[in-house]
Amino acid sequence: MTERTYFAPMGGHPPQTDLLTDRAVFTDAYAVIPKGTMRDIVTSFLPFWEDTRLWVIARPLSGFAETFSHYIMEVQPGGGSDRPELDEGAQGVLFVVEGEVAVTVGGEAHVLTPGSYAYIPAGADWSLRNESGAVTRFHWIRKAYEAVEGIDRPEPLILNEADIAPTVMPDTNGAWATTRFVDPNDLRHDMHVTIVTFQPGGVIPFLETHVMEHGLYVLEGKAVYKLNNDWVEVEAGDYMWLRAFCPQACYAGGPGPFRYLLYKDVNRHMGLPRRG
Repeated sequence: MTERTYFAPMGGHPPQTDLLTDRAVFTDAYAVIPKGTMRDIVTSFLPFWEDTRLWVIARPLSGFAETFSHYIMEVQPGGGSDRPELDEGAQGVLFVVEGEVAVTVGGEAHVLTPGSYAYIPAGADWSLRNESGAVTRFHWIRKAYEAVEGIDRPEPLILNEADIAPTVMPDTNGAWATTRFVDPNDLRHDMHVTIVTFQPGGVIPFLETHVMEHGLYVLEGKAVYKLNNDWVEVEAGDYMWLRAFCPQACYAGGPGPFRYLLYKDVNRHMGLPRRG
């Protein structure tokens, strides 16, 4: 198994001598948040979390992407929370990129290390603590769970990327693959968080245009990404945020693999407005 690396923001501030020019852009179809914007000045804090700060890189916005929020959490040794989620209707996915954290879900304790994935069902009793001697950084993606009568709710999941064989896209000769933590046919789940990997030279060979909203955090490598009408360069630490039906494609130029953590909403009817 190839040893994986996962980029994590460190904060800090650039010197006064740096130019202001960067690659950040926000349009009516997509946003690109480069790694260089994730500085100390834009961190946030949450109720009942100790020795923890976070970067909010996506939140529901009317008329844009509306289904999810995406945080990058930074927990100091000894930090964490016994009341991490205050919304009983919110499910979550954690993905660890640096350090080690202890998570207890429904009374069962787990240690998460880089590459670990945790699915936390809505309403679950859970807590999180950094019991190590080093800073821990992880992604936390949240979505309001859409229950369906006659379909069971999903159970907690604790997995690691290293234990999952990627699913290779047909007719790509291994150039494009997806690491799936949840079976796509499991209709209990209304969101998927996966890892997409392109080998150097790999491409999305058409403009994907679909109903799913996306958050894409680049874990490793670099590429050029087609977003709506624009080609943008992205690298490890950058974030792309796409509304529904934003055309998208990419080309991974190398020299190493291009990999990103991907969110999308799935498996539910479209909500319809009520009139009269």
